[in-house]
Amino acid sequence: MLKRSVLRQLPLLWRKQASHLTYPAIETSIGPADRLPPLRSPRPNGVMYERWLPDLDLTLSFRPIDRRNDLDLFHEWMNDGRVSFFWELAQSREELDGYLAAQEQDPHIFGVIASLDGEPSGYLEFYWGKEDRLGPYYEPTDYDRGWHGLIGNKRHLGRPKTLALFRSVTHYLFLDDPRTHRIVGEPRASNHKMLSYCADAAYDKVKEFDFPHKRAMFVCCQRERFFSEVPL
Repeated sequence: MLKRSVLRQLPLLWRKQASHLTYPAIETSIGPADRLPPLRSPRPNGVMYERWLPDLDLTLSFRPIDRRNDLDLFHEWMNDGRVSFFWELAQSREELDGYLAAQEQDPHIFGVIASLDGEPSGYLEFYWGKEDRLGPYYEPTDYDRGWHGLIGNKRHLGRPKTLALFRSVTHYLFLDDPRTHRIVGEPRASNHKMLSYCADAAYDKVKEFDFPHKRAMFVCCQRERFFSEVPL
């Protein structure tokens, strides 16, 4: 008998890529002057993940952001006061185009558009924890993943959709690389709403710490606990 927790870890059921490359889990030494990451799958193209949300009767999907076609939408969302309070990216189209262009050259992070029934609803950034600015604040492994996210489309605000997005992002990041056993994050320690989503997606609150720009809570989701406890 196949356990439900195992079934939910089969990438080809949700991860919409033609191939799913895997590499051996070989540890590397990454120091301040040596940022070469281990072998990882190339950045995805097209739809990366798709899942029907039975409680909402909606289909959620992820795709990479397209700097040329999504810039107007990205600019609109980042200049919404509700979003800019947390993201601090209320900038011109030209400045935000530069932000996305720099991201395209950074192998540790990439931007994603989340859609509900094909309608763009939010923006996400997926990153590798060890190479991120978060890395020096905890004891990372090579395959830790992390993410930032926002709901830009006001039609899709509300706890049910946000929690579904939260859980689906975590699901995707575990599916994307079988060597990933932890998803990490650093929300504001004062953002109680975000921390409540963390609790409902099996993220543990580990510690508070000071980032240069905020007092943060380090949170961590373990693969085994997520697939054992979180409904999808």
